[in-house]
Amino acid sequence: MRLAATVVDWKALGKVIAGSLVLGIGVTAAFSIAILGATRSTEARREGGSAAAVMFAVLAVLALAACAAAVVLGIVVMTHKS
Repeated sequence: MRLAATVVDWKALGKVIAGSLVLGIGVTAAFSIAILGATRSTEARREGGSAAAVMFAVLAVLALAACAAAVVLGIVVMTHKS
């Protein structure tokens, strides 16, 4: 156990696990909201509710933008030289 304590930086490993958990759940939730907004927008448009359709479409676009931003941020972090 002593060897593992000197080889592994447990604090850094904990930060990576916590960040991965939070971002994994966050990106999944954002993409789910994008799907929800797109489907509700389509349903509202079919039923004649143009204001609701626009609001749900805006929700879908914002959620997709959040997903895209997370992907870009991940690529930047991975390619950043320290």
